[in-house]
Amino acid sequence: MTLYVDGDAFPNLLKPILFRAIERLSLKTVVVSNKKINIGHSSYIEYLIVEQGADEADNKIVELLQKDDFVITADIPLANKVIEKEAHALDHRGLQYTQDNIKECLAVRNLMQEIRDSGELTKGPSAFTQKDVQKFANSLNAFLQKL
Repeated sequence: MTLYVDGDAFPNLLKPILFRAIERLSLKTVVVSNKKINIGHSSYIEYLIVEQGADEADNKIVELLQKDDFVITADIPLANKVIEKEAHALDHRGLQYTQDNIKECLAVRNLMQEIRDSGELTKGPSAFTQKDVQKFANSLNAFLQKL
């Protein structure tokens, strides 16, 4: 299993948690982004910088992804592609995307995008909190223990 991290929007608060898990489990990890991201220096982590562009990192992850790999991303369309490839996805707030919930998450995301595109002002996501960090850590550990 390879862990792929969609690095462009990866919260700084999660980096030490993820780094400890990578080191503890000797987990092969590829951080994909369109700018330099540093989670930590490790022989288990490869940093891959792609061209600038909205979906370049997502496209590279999908290209490299194999069945049963693991992706950390807050991008719901990317998570949908991950699930379609029979891999696993976890968001920054600890939600594990599955066959059972990905279509609903995608539908809600698309609805909100349509509302914003129509000119309606909407709130963005809530601020990232310490509670989100804890939920991510718990979900990450639970997933990795299942392996």
